[in-house]
Amino acid sequence: MKRAIVIVLDGCGAGEAPDAAAFNDLDHPATIKHVWEKAGPLPLPNLQAVGFLDSCGVPGLGVTPPSGFGVRYGRLRELSMGKDSVTGHWELMGVVTPVAFPTYPNGFPVDLVSAFEETIGRKVLGNKPASGTQIIDELGPEHVATGKPILYTSADSVFQVACHEDVIPLDELYEMCRIGRELCVAPNNVQRVIARPFVGTAGVGYVRTEHRKDFPLTAPPNLVDAVGDVFGIGVIPELFGGRSFRTVKRTQNNTEHEKMLWVALESDARFIFANFEDFDMLFGHRNDPVGFGGALTRFDETLGKVLKHLTEDDLLILTADHGNDPTSKSTDHSREYVPICVIGKDVVTHSIGDLEGMTTVGATVAAHLGVTWTVGKSAI
Repeated sequence: MKRAIVIVLDGCGAGEAPDAAAFNDLDHPATIKHVWEKAGPLPLPNLQAVGFLDSCGVPGLGVTPPSGFGVRYGRLRELSMGKDSVTGHWELMGVVTPVAFPTYPNGFPVDLVSAFEETIGRKVLGNKPASGTQIIDELGPEHVATGKPILYTSADSVFQVACHEDVIPLDELYEMCRIGRELCVAPNNVQRVIARPFVGTAGVGYVRTEHRKDFPLTAPPNLVDAVGDVFGIGVIPELFGGRSFRTVKRTQNNTEHEKMLWVALESDARFIFANFEDFDMLFGHRNDPVGFGGALTRFDETLGKVLKHLTEDDLLILTADHGNDPTSKSTDHSREYVPICVIGKDVVTHSIGDLEGMTTVGATVAAHLGVTWTVGKSAI
């Protein structure tokens, strides 16, 4: 049985996109190259072998495909008007978003906040752009004392609600976010409503837990629907509203994602779609290139195991959804090319350079699986 495996290295951008300045990325982002320069050289033999480092602009290492396989490697230019996980993953699966989703540099409009407060029966705190870790430190004590949820946003199109798990139970927080999702319609069609639970105490400190839950807009028809019965790992099913995915446990970090990947590889799924998020969530947003490099080193070990597990019927694709350069002044995502590495028995090894559209990934999966699909151009 032919099988496609797509692994998204969240935030692992491959260099400044031509329109980066339009997205306020003025310091020439190049996530992986800059991590290598700040934290390297790093022991990444498997990422080197499949052309990932070469695609990301790390010079002088060369490409040595795994025995019995060939690799095609290069970069993809995003066509969608965004630099976030939803627009990135949607475009990977064939959905180009021509109009940017709304963002809120001055907080959400009064009428939206009032409607949210009235429906949930509580006033909110915050209502401003903020770092998720900083705002719970700032407003956590007042939230614990009053029970008022913390509402905040970021440079992305997100409506985020943070609550202490001992103050507002998870089920109630998730219900608040479902309400937020229902209220966030055009012109406030926020891309994602996100539940951000945390624990801890004032003085000692507050820490976000791994019970985050995303409530995105409904995804348009895409390659996942065309394939059906997809084994999604990590945040992937949530980004597509769960449609056409198998029901599996939601994993929350790279260690858990790896364990679920082995379950997927032992299953009968013909399309495995995984997101490894620690690069972005733990290190890119916190401007930590050393930690980012450590996460890449750990993932390289995972990749080595996956490469040994591949069969002649498998096609493995490594890519990313956007950049998140930890060496920049900003803690936000960066508008970059994303790498693409296609590994398979019948793949002829060569660089494919820069291609237009992250839709290349979905088209390549469709070509390998024999699924009729007309969006994008296959890399094989």
